[in-house]
Amino acid sequence: MGKILIQGGTVVSATGRSAADVLIDGETIAGVLAPGQAETFGVTAASDVRIIDATGKYVVPGGVDVHTHMELPFGGTFASDTFETGTVAAAWGGVTTIVDFAVQRTGESVQDGLADWHAKAAGNCAIDYGFHQIIGGVDADSLKAMTYLVDNEGVTSFKLFMAYPGVFYSDDGQILRAMQNAGESGAMIMMHAENGIAIDVLVAQALARGETDPKYHAFTRPAALEGEATNRAIQLARVAGNVPLYVVHMSASEALAEVAEARHRGQNVFAETCPQYLYLSIEDQLARPGFEGAKWVCSTPLRSKHEHHHRDLWKGLRMNELAVVSTDHCPFCMKDQKELGLGDFSKIPNGIGSVEHRMELLYQGVVNGEITLERWVETCSTTPARIFGLYPTKGVTAPGADADVLIWDPDGHTSIGLKKKHHMNMDHSAWEGFEVDGKVDTVLSRGSIVVEDDTFTGTKGHGRYVKRGLSSYLV
Repeated sequence: MGKILIQGGTVVSATGRSAADVLIDGETIAGVLAPGQAETFGVTAASDVRIIDATGKYVVPGGVDVHTHMELPFGGTFASDTFETGTVAAAWGGVTTIVDFAVQRTGESVQDGLADWHAKAAGNCAIDYGFHQIIGGVDADSLKAMTYLVDNEGVTSFKLFMAYPGVFYSDDGQILRAMQNAGESGAMIMMHAENGIAIDVLVAQALARGETDPKYHAFTRPAALEGEATNRAIQLARVAGNVPLYVVHMSASEALAEVAEARHRGQNVFAETCPQYLYLSIEDQLARPGFEGAKWVCSTPLRSKHEHHHRDLWKGLRMNELAVVSTDHCPFCMKDQKELGLGDFSKIPNGIGSVEHRMELLYQGVVNGEITLERWVETCSTTPARIFGLYPTKGVTAPGADADVLIWDPDGHTSIGLKKKHHMNMDHSAWEGFEVDGKVDTVLSRGSIVVEDDTFTGTKGHGRYVKRGLSSYLV
């Protein structure tokens, strides 16, 4: 692998933008140079250097999506993207690193769960990947395993669930024990914050009334129960000793308010939202006639466009109350998968496919005046890399960093849809008909061009497992 010079573009970071050239040597960035400075590095027209013309384009760090679920078993089926198809789709969307979730359910071994995910991913990924660990059964063995994974496996974050009783659910005592354990090792606790015990009552009552359509998925998971669970998680983290807490897939203003208050008083609390909670709604998607709304069944659920959730989440991104935009990419086909819930919304596999479109959809937020160009880079690349121990190898365009680069064309256009731009392994698109004023131009993963000229040029197995360190935000 030789040298590449990305020339003539505007390099955008979390803190600013400037005209600069990016010199790549092998798998890493050798220099971010003032225009014309490349000659001092021996780069001339006659030298053996591949020149990429980025005139009029933005050069940004490759996207870091720290919340994906490839091949996840859920609701009697599996997420439809494999690590191969899912990481190829991610590359098409300018994403160069994912962090997926290894699974341990009650009664299972944590180490066995991690080994299963390594087996699924090894040799199959087109881009780099890491793992969080889901802890579905908190006991003495799993607590011991948590410390081992931090010290030896590069897994430094653990996801707990306040929802899904009987599958992943942990009670408050188990959560407190896991948080105390994480506090000793410096690990991050990730929380699915919904009151699953109360939700199960509401679901049973709705079904008893004959309310079976997909829209009732949202009505039985009210925003108040997301806010309540978020507050409970924050207080447990506080009692455990200001243990770092990361609240996943936030959809509700009530939950955001709890995070904002905790951050203002100095707690180590972070939160992410996802594109679906910024753009989609019960009325426009989930409540469509018949069974079509099943396409948009996910948890936490979509919220009403007539309330203030969309507006507040965008504001949270501007004010850094929300630190990260991830996808919670968990795709299912309608046929034979979502259709498992025909006549019973509670049996619809929960998940939306978005890994290909996060960078695109959030860039549209820049165009629409919701966030700045720098904040786009910060929430989609730099901050997730910093929170989850990937920085400064990932999430930044700087000497010594991996040459993970997205060249973005602001004058291009992207039409999303099944017969337009769609590379995820799904029989529908949750983003059908969305238009983006901008376009993925070229994507490099560790110095290898993986997308160029509307063509995937990468290879299965190029992606490597990345051992992660502790969060950069914690002292």
